[in-house]
Parts: sequence; structure tokens; C-alpha cells
Amino acid sequence: MRYVEPIRDEEQLEDFKEYLKGKSERDYVLFLTGIHTGFRVSDILQLRVKDVRGTHIRVIEMKTGKPKRVIISPELKRALKHFIAGRKDKEYLFPSHKRTKSGKQKPISRVRVYQIFNEAAQAIGLRDNIGTHTMRKTFGYHFYKKYGDVASLQKLFNHATQDITLMYIGVEQDDIDKKVSHLF
Repeated sequence: MRYVEPIRDEEQLEDFKEYLKGKSERDYVLFLTGIHTGFRVSDILQLRVKDVRGTHIRVIEMKTGKPKRVIISPELKRALKHFIAGRKDKEYLFPSHKRTKSGKQKPISRVRVYQIFNEAAQAIGLRDNIGTHTMRKTFGYHFYKKYGDVASLQKLFNHATQDITLMYIGVEQDDIDKKVSHLF
């Protein structure tokens, strides 16, 4: 498995969002959902329209089986309002264009999300390792940079230790890079 990075630079983050917005509303809203909630891609892809109609998004994490509840931020709320208008509650929030053999709707695949994000990264000249976990790591990185609150972030991510959380979001590597680059 390849190690992926958060999008650290705010300008690159905006460029990434704008690229996705110009290509596909679905892909843009999917990315916003990830960077505003910190959910794993596996949990995001299982969301239904009804799951985002209130003030919070609630999921039972596939990996841990634990319930998670995250407030919908104003930016995400605005994007979702337009995106879900006229859609039925039972529909997948991020549907695939493909259908099951019986004709039922299915969500976009994790592989397709990876392809979309890598296409966007190449288009804007982002050279870091981008993958589906980039959304979650970007959320964590910017949460930590804004609030410096690793304890809350550890709880949000269900990590065993704060060290794991700092390593996961790349802050530990940033610190090492800064020290090494200023050694002499």
C-alpha cells in the first residue's frame, strides 16, 4: 500500500476543489464531505441522501463498528443543499454511473475515487502522494494546524495514541523536515 499525504497548502487545496467542481458536482461534494468530516472513504461511499438532510452526519464506521456523528459545516451544507435537491432519501449520496446486474443503483467505487483524485492532482500540478485517505488526512492536518488539539483529533479518528494521530496526518514528518532543513 502506498503512503498518501494530506493536502497541506491551502492554495493547492482550493485549486483541487475548484478542479473537481469544474469536472463533476458529485466528485466535488464527495471531496468536501471527506475534508469536512474526516470520515474514511469506505464510510462516505455508503452514505445515502437521508444521511445528510439534518445538521449532522451519522455513520457506523465500517472499520471499527463504532458510531460517529459530525456536524455539517457551512461550506459542506451549501454544496449539499444543491446536490441533494430533488433526490430521494434512499439514493446513494455518491452514485456510480454503473448499475448492478439487476439494475439497482450502487455507489461510486473506492478505485474510481482514487482515479478521480489522482487526475485532479496531476491537473493542478500536485506532486504529493494523493489517494482516497487524502481527504481524511487533509481534514486532520488542517484541524490540528488550526486548533493544535491533538486529543480531540485522536478521539475523532479513534486512534489509540496521540503519536499515531500526529504521524497519520503528517505533522511529525513536517517537524522532522523543518529541523533537518535548518540543521546547518
